[in-house]
Amino acid sequence: MEFIKGMNIKHNCTAIILLYNLRYPPSGGRRLQRLSDFRSRWLSGLLTFGLLLNCAIGSAQEKRGADIPWTTYEAEHMKTTGTIMGPTYQPYQVETESSGQQCVKLANKGQYVEFTSSGIDNSMVIRYSLPDGRKGNGKRATLSIFINGHFIQRCEISSRYAWLYGKYPFTNDPAAGTPRHFYDEMRVTGLKIAQGDVIRIRRDDQKEDDAEYCIIDLVDLENVARPLNQPPNSLSIADKAFRGNDTSDDYTEALRNCIAQAQQSGKSVWIPAGIFKITGDIMLPANITVQGAGMWYTQLTGDEALYANANRRVRIKGNGSNIHLSDFAITGKLTYRSDKEANDGIVGSYGTNSTISRIWIEHTKVGMWIENSENLKVTGCRMRNTMADGINFCVGMSGSTIENCTARGTGDDCFAIWPTTFLKQVFSPGHNLIVHCTAQLPYLANGAAIYGGDSNKIEACTFTGISQGSAILISTTFPTENKQKGINNNFSGTTVVKDCDIKNSGGFDHEWGWRAAVEICVDKRNIAGIEISNLNIVNSLSNGLSVIAKNEQDEVGLLSAANLRNVTISNFGIGVKGKYGLFINNAAHGSLTIKSSDIPEIKNESENFTITR
Repeated sequence: MEFIKGMNIKHNCTAIILLYNLRYPPSGGRRLQRLSDFRSRWLSGLLTFGLLLNCAIGSAQEKRGADIPWTTYEAEHMKTTGTIMGPTYQPYQVETESSGQQCVKLANKGQYVEFTSSGIDNSMVIRYSLPDGRKGNGKRATLSIFINGHFIQRCEISSRYAWLYGKYPFTNDPAAGTPRHFYDEMRVTGLKIAQGDVIRIRRDDQKEDDAEYCIIDLVDLENVARPLNQPPNSLSIADKAFRGNDTSDDYTEALRNCIAQAQQSGKSVWIPAGIFKITGDIMLPANITVQGAGMWYTQLTGDEALYANANRRVRIKGNGSNIHLSDFAITGKLTYRSDKEANDGIVGSYGTNSTISRIWIEHTKVGMWIENSENLKVTGCRMRNTMADGINFCVGMSGSTIENCTARGTGDDCFAIWPTTFLKQVFSPGHNLIVHCTAQLPYLANGAAIYGGDSNKIEACTFTGISQGSAILISTTFPTENKQKGINNNFSGTTVVKDCDIKNSGGFDHEWGWRAAVEICVDKRNIAGIEISNLNIVNSLSNGLSVIAKNEQDEVGLLSAANLRNVTISNFGIGVKGKYGLFINNAAHGSLTIKSSDIPEIKNESENFTITR
């Protein structure tokens, strides 16, 4: 929509008509032809006109964050018979890990939260927390949903996939103390919610339930489209030919057989609506397309009884170019974190020109851990409640994009670019982009992080509630060099962060202390070439922006050619006293130039660091 800028009013009206026709395709002769047609519908469609006018005035490129198809209702703003908790900003507290650092506790059966729907919806997500069991195996409770006073259904919930303790990489033993990962989520489909309906979520424990309380953080309502139909020239894993004599509920071999046949015949793989148990690796060869009926309808799920074996998990592994995945969910059964074990979720190499679109992943170690791919496009995906990263572009990632994706409740960086070298590097890492994404509420680490590489970018993103680290971290902490092979993937070119909104971020990292909402960590190695521009940083729990280092003898990192432009920082230090808009710690070396920015209270502790305004 950039073409709209600079046009006169006549051209802008033409653009409005064009936008209307693009947003609402012709049906029954409704396509607009003249401005008079638009005027005739103005009064009856004032809201639509406002939307189109807004599009005409601004550019689509100015939108920040992902396109969110749901509406979030915060529990602390609902009518409730429970107890509102927070805000609290200290580590290891359920309130700190909550959206807005507030939540509602339902301590007794019959207590509820209640709110009014602002739209027409058919699906719901409830973010909740239950206490853990004495042995770290979780507890159970029941929630009942009412619409306008009418009982709709009961939902069983559990803390089986929540709660971790102690130091990284954490344990399930409550005796280790310092808890984190309080929350999990449940999905409900098939609802009929009209605008103005009153929705009540009530604690309704049954005889077998043993949770002492239930905490509600938020509720998402979404109007989900109907399931997709099987595309032409495709093979379905539900076809009996791919199952043979197998009558179990395990579809691992059926999916493998379907992929093999599709590859031979030049067809695509179709996974219809339903729940399909997967208990082993699904290898994806080159030139294969796998599509489901939609992320709310098609689910590949793990077997809890087998999930302790890292080779029996839901692992979709790329092994070629021109691979295309879309429109399904992956639900793992992982209850602990062990970085010695292989990742489950979507992993492997996707060669050149592959796509991963509209996939929902939760309860896996990572959502996606991708290596050796060029021009990979990851779009419209949702990462939820993982044990580690949401999406990590790791070894040999070049010219690839994470766009319009969301991550919430991840156990490490929501989105990360880490050009490490533990595998053979196929492509020269760099020129990757995280754009129009939204990161929320990880229980460890950061919203988005760049750990090296050539000219990577974070652009037009939104970060909220990053209470365990930084919203954006640019850091040399993790290894990116292999001296034996002559590979050094440290920062080069220009690393860009621009057009981002950051709120309620910059919390306590258990190994680094209080992180800033935006942090540059020049630890042992140099960072040259950073452009940070057009950032709004609001309500930082700690410092608004910082440059820090933990240097060792003979290993000192230097920051150079680093610029801040049009950066606004307001209301910092809301979680801990004695913090600043911009803070430079005493171990930092280098320089930073600030242009046209509103950054109050700058503190430079280092004799080896220069700030130029």
